[in-house]
Amino acid sequence: MSLKIYNTLSRQKEEFKPLEKNKVKMYSCGPTVYDYFHIGNARAFIVPDIIKRYLEYQGYQVKHVLNFTDIDDKMIKRANEEGITVSELANEFIEAYYKDTAALNIKEADVYPRATEHIDEMIELIKDLIDKGYAYESNGDVYFRVDKFSDYGKLSNKKIEDLQAGARVEVNNRKESPIDFVLWKKSKDGEPAWDSPWGAGRPGWHIECSVMSTKYLGAKFDIHTGGVDLTFPHHENEVAQSEAHCGNQVVKYWLHNGYINIDGEKMSKSLGNFFTTREILEEYSPAVVRFFLISKHYRSPINFSDQALEEAKAGLERLENTVDKLDHLLKQEPIEGELNGSHIKKVCKSKKEKFITAMNDDFNTALATGALYELARELNRFISKDDFELTADVKESLQLAKDLFAELATDVLGILTEREVANQGLVGPLVELLLDLREDLRTKQEYQLADKVRDELAELDIEVKDTPQGTEWKIK
Repeated sequence: MSLKIYNTLSRQKEEFKPLEKNKVKMYSCGPTVYDYFHIGNARAFIVPDIIKRYLEYQGYQVKHVLNFTDIDDKMIKRANEEGITVSELANEFIEAYYKDTAALNIKEADVYPRATEHIDEMIELIKDLIDKGYAYESNGDVYFRVDKFSDYGKLSNKKIEDLQAGARVEVNNRKESPIDFVLWKKSKDGEPAWDSPWGAGRPGWHIECSVMSTKYLGAKFDIHTGGVDLTFPHHENEVAQSEAHCGNQVVKYWLHNGYINIDGEKMSKSLGNFFTTREILEEYSPAVVRFFLISKHYRSPINFSDQALEEAKAGLERLENTVDKLDHLLKQEPIEGELNGSHIKKVCKSKKEKFITAMNDDFNTALATGALYELARELNRFISKDDFELTADVKESLQLAKDLFAELATDVLGILTEREVANQGLVGPLVELLLDLREDLRTKQEYQLADKVRDELAELDIEVKDTPQGTEWKIK
């Protein structure tokens, strides 16, 4: 099955055919850097990460651009409240973005352009739109003439007539139409400003993404991602600006992720019902938060709650525990015996195919993680059988399963990483050494000391469990 993705522009699933063979150019709307990003924003950053990982897994070379909006009304207000410059505020929260996305195991983009570094290009694009009749200057502001662009509304499926009829007509004699949107804002006293042919001012929000996307990806690129709340007006306006300037369809596939809801209501800073990712990471591990955010199809809404996070934690632990069992068995020497691993090899093949089928269906991470659960369940059944023997062939099949978890769960979905780091670093060998000591003590029937080793490890959040296959351990 070839990869199909849902294109907001066509409102249907389409077979993915990149503009250039084996290469994908992707742009994502990044944060406005005036605060720590909330968990809804985190989903909008994890979705392109999953897309990039899967496309790379399928052999594509991906160039990913994610912007920082570092000039905005909210930024000016926050900087004034803090008594710092807008630039200082931006630097603070860009660093916070890097730290929090790294914690969530989000791969770095190839380019992180800042809006304020591209003012000259924005002025040139606006000048071009004026020359072509798509924009006009009015008392130091510049507006896009919406009714001039005949395809306006094609992304959001809105009609100009309906927008005009439903527009709140504010007293604004500077605009030809109430639905025209701003490209350049005349500066106010005390605000950051740049010189332009229309006087001192700063760019509007929408023009920033048109400039930064086409500068780094060209006049045509493959994928544009963002939250569904950006479809209108931000992305609709971006389409109008970019296509009026370039004279062609700029973005081939538009992908929008669904909301995160609290009590059935969209989470947003404007509503005040939000939690920053940083706050949540104080209560839950980054792996759990990431697993929660990919537990549903990216276009589906997710309801945020402690219960949902606890369910994600339990689900992730099921996979982690299976990998821990594999680690433990793979460290043992095989024995002579007749048991073979053909069943596990068949299961690995079947579940890998199911995983890929799910991801090829518009990056369906919910079904993909379901395939991993099924793989874990079959492995646990096999390992727990009364006649289980770690023969050479069985060990080979278990290594295949372990490698498959690394391939699909770690590389593609970006989960099951923390446990791997712990086991491969200094922690793993030290725990194994203490467990060997504990086993010696039990052999000598010094059970009190053996229990003390177990209890001391528990104090360090390392859980020890004795099984028929030997002693297993995991980090809580």
